[in-house]
Amino acid sequence: MALSLPPGLTHAEVSFLAEMEMVTVVPRQRLDSIDLLSGKTPALRPPHRADLPLWLALLLKKQRRANIVPPPWLHPASLSQIVHRETKEDPSAFSEPPPLPSRASSRHPGFASRQGEDGEFIVSPPFRASCTADAPAGYLPYHWLEVAEALLAYAGDDVAGLGSAGEIRGLLRDLVEVRAAKMRDSAGTLGAEGGGGVVSLRGVGALELAENRGFVLGVVDGVRKIGASVEASRREEEMEYEGAGGGGVGEDESDEDMGI
Repeated sequence: MALSLPPGLTHAEVSFLAEMEMVTVVPRQRLDSIDLLSGKTPALRPPHRADLPLWLALLLKKQRRANIVPPPWLHPASLSQIVHRETKEDPSAFSEPPPLPSRASSRHPGFASRQGEDGEFIVSPPFRASCTADAPAGYLPYHWLEVAEALLAYAGDDVAGLGSAGEIRGLLRDLVEVRAAKMRDSAGTLGAEGGGGVVSLRGVGALELAENRGFVLGVVDGVRKIGASVEASRREEEMEYEGAGGGGVGEDESDEDMGI
């Protein structure tokens, strides 16, 4: 018997996928390159920085073999700027995602580049430098909440270098609440007259999509049922009108037009 699972991904599944995001580490010990399914990791040579997948960086952090450099967007000043933008400057829209990196400035050996017909190119996360030390501040990447939760939970001492952990958690909580309210409001426009049934999800994170999927689908299903009910009522009224002799008016008018 098959289990009835809700559609979409759970919180744990999205967090697992986010562990492929690239982060910057400062190694404390030398480590040779490791062959992984996604390619070779760079050799670690203290004190030179290197970019590694989040899961490997957390493992080395747990073993006290490396420290993690938090991304610039996790800085309290950057989070405050995003909160101000989402609440004051443009309360009805989500923050813009990070700009696309240039091919020359966003290469990560073995991980970020993929070969295409026109040469190397950068695709979507985790093959974009959106959570490394080179990521731009003032933008939220696709896995912003999952990466922030992982760093605060397992690399709190590294994050503390940016500022108070309590302040960072408070700003993240404000962002979650503000963006959740926007998601609910945008889903409510699906049933509004003239809404067109289209909601822009540009800038929405992976975990936000997963957690609000059920709510949005419920709204869409409700709007669809209401539309079907309205259409059925309109057809019933047309049939009743025709059955009551409404079609005779059209016949008289056609006779007059013909001069009878």
